[in-house]
Amino acid sequence: MDFKTIKFELRDNGIGIISLNRPEKLNAINFKMEEELHSVLDSLIANLDCRVVIFRGEGRAFCAGTDLQEGSILNVKKVPEGYENIYFLDVSETLKKKIYHQWHISQIFVKMRKISQPIIAIVQGAAAGGGFGFAMASDFRIVADDVKFINASINIGLTGADVGGSYFLPRLIGLSRAAEILYTGREVNADEAIEIGLAIKKVSKEQLLNTALNLAENLLKKSPLGLRLTKQAINLSMDAPSLETILQLENNGIVLSFSSKDVNEASTAFFQKKEPKYPLK
Repeated sequence: MDFKTIKFELRDNGIGIISLNRPEKLNAINFKMEEELHSVLDSLIANLDCRVVIFRGEGRAFCAGTDLQEGSILNVKKVPEGYENIYFLDVSETLKKKIYHQWHISQIFVKMRKISQPIIAIVQGAAAGGGFGFAMASDFRIVADDVKFINASINIGLTGADVGGSYFLPRLIGLSRAAEILYTGREVNADEAIEIGLAIKKVSKEQLLNTALNLAENLLKKSPLGLRLTKQAINLSMDAPSLETILQLENNGIVLSFSSKDVNEASTAFFQKKEPKYPLK
């Protein structure tokens, strides 16, 4: 795929790497990046060759959030030159432009949960606004020493509930801690992120990618179908109305995965003390 604001690499072993690629703008999210993230996530929904995704940002910051300079275009009636093909800008009423744009960007975070691949976010520098959202929508967060998670929207006069933050954060760290972070917009550093369970590991910036690759390679040792069913169960259990409901889902997943040839490979490898060799598909 030929992208301008992101990069996507799919390695032979099934590890995909999405890199935000506007380092000169601290990987701020512009309209083009939104389109390209939609494109790559849509492709991953149907991509069985990719089994694990690493989500990262080029340069000194993970993602500084929305590109506010470009976002000001939402306040003007006439579509500027070069933006004619962006559907939500071709609307006369500025309020509607903002609504349609918000719908468009928020679906990126839905798709991050919808794809079957576990997502490992590796986060350095600022992870603000939508960048914080990318980290929260991932399955794991590995952070560098200099990381700063910031719920930025509350600091610029907007609601602090943005791009899924009021959904993800209470489920990740608990309601009371999440409320304080969402209300105040203060920075959360690496040590605090580890302490409250927002991140699983702190390493140097130079070790971020290798640490994520090691985790991804460990996940590759698991059944491809089993891993996909596990992410599905985690997603649904976050809103399950009862224990019985999620147990029924888990029971179905166990029976389905038990019927796969992956089980034979896994059990043989376990008893022979060797690495399982699963087909990519």
